[in-house]
Amino acid sequence: MHSNWETNFFRGIALDMWRAVVTPAWTVPEVDFFERAFHLQPGARLLDVPCGNGRHSIELARRGYRMTGIDLSEEFIAEARTSPLPVEWILGDMRHIDFNGQFDGGFCFGNSFGYLDGEEARQFLASIARALKPGARFAIETGMAAESILPTLEQKHWYQIGDIYMLSQNQYHPAESRLDIEYTFIRGSEIVTRPSASYVFTVAELCRMHTAAGLKPVELLSSASGEPYQLGKQRLILVSARDS
Repeated sequence: MHSNWETNFFRGIALDMWRAVVTPAWTVPEVDFFERAFHLQPGARLLDVPCGNGRHSIELARRGYRMTGIDLSEEFIAEARTSPLPVEWILGDMRHIDFNGQFDGGFCFGNSFGYLDGEEARQFLASIARALKPGARFAIETGMAAESILPTLEQKHWYQIGDIYMLSQNQYHPAESRLDIEYTFIRGSEIVTRPSASYVFTVAELCRMHTAAGLKPVELLSSASGEPYQLGKQRLILVSARDS
């Protein structure tokens, strides 16, 4: 419905709210998780897609890993490039990545996997499998697993972060497994509305997609601390390993 809505979503007040929510305090535990879950060796090469403003790649580069970060947002990539650390930043769409066995691990964090419909998701996972070395691990994070979002989905919900108020209005389309959300951001006299569309998959569907792409699911978690995933948990982290 909203094709490539994310191209223009993360700017202005919406980007300010994202920055307020995704604080640096999130980053270190998640990077610690990558080191544990991927069994990384010093100097390993990792793929971060989409990388947003580079918060994970920058911390991993600080720890000595060789990073490649890809994102569709010019603003995010420009911000990431202000880091003095040696990261390869690429302005590009996660739907169109082309690597061949260069990476020792990779991740798609920040709920971005839900931007992809079924066919796009399958193509993305196949491109990830091609990008990884045999046995390398990959992790997706999503709040759009059916077992996470559908049991408690509200028609509308208000949030407040700092001086920004946000109204989310949800419309779920069962025939397409698509959740359309209209966000209204309010800060003082500024009011901005942005549409979004995310695709909802069951955990079993996600596991089958990974397996078909040559990525064997090895862990289903609900947090970077390693808590096992259960029905109703807000967050799914699916860790897979590239076929040897």
